[in-house]
Amino acid sequence: MTSDGWTRVVREQLAMGRLLPLGGPGDGAWIAEDAAEAVLRRAARELPGVRLGALRIAVADPGATYEPVVPAPPSALPPGPLRVTAEFAAAASAPLPTTASRLRTALAVAAAERLGLVVAEVDLRVTALLDGEEEQPGPGPESGRPPRPATAAREGDEARVAEAALSVPGVSALTDVLGRAVRLEERRDVTAALPRRHARVEIAVRADHRALEVARGVRAAVSEALADQPTVAVLVTAAG
Repeated sequence: MTSDGWTRVVREQLAMGRLLPLGGPGDGAWIAEDAAEAVLRRAARELPGVRLGALRIAVADPGATYEPVVPAPPSALPPGPLRVTAEFAAAASAPLPTTASRLRTALAVAAAERLGLVVAEVDLRVTALLDGEEEQPGPGPESGRPPRPATAAREGDEARVAEAALSVPGVSALTDVLGRAVRLEERRDVTAALPRRHARVEIAVRADHRALEVARGVRAAVSEALADQPTVAVLVTAAG
């Protein structure tokens, strides 16, 4: 890869934030923080009298994480319960505890039902009051980037992996934020005498599908597509 290519990869990786675990340690799936944030912001915009500000998603308790069943993408957070921390402005026409409760529920439901994140806590902080003319939610700051479909040519097993992943309902595209949409490598398992191949696949997920279910489908399809049935990790870089 050229220096310009490395620069692009580093910039995009920084822009997409943390790689958050989807589901539990047995799911072998992660999602870019900016993709998850975009979904949560869309949920918040459906609430009247709320304007969401800064939002972050992180592991709730670093001491309560688990080892994933497959090798994780570079710098990915380990599986474990997550904490959503957000700031918001609220209309003065409704009690703040009521507004906060509605927003907390909306964020938690979107995280679980739309994405498949395991959220243990939603911490909210009111930063401003909206006047009467600002009570309806505006577009607000939007995170998440439109998926950039991978364009690199693939041959042999990589092509088979790509075809299998794209065949799964809910996959809208393969992406290459971490450099390649499909990466196959050999890894030595301490419990096995011979190295075993591992596949990492980057995907974008359609808005009408739950990200975790799509990732599970991709893992199964990719493993079945190759004769040696490699371990598979899936990274969702865009959702919707």
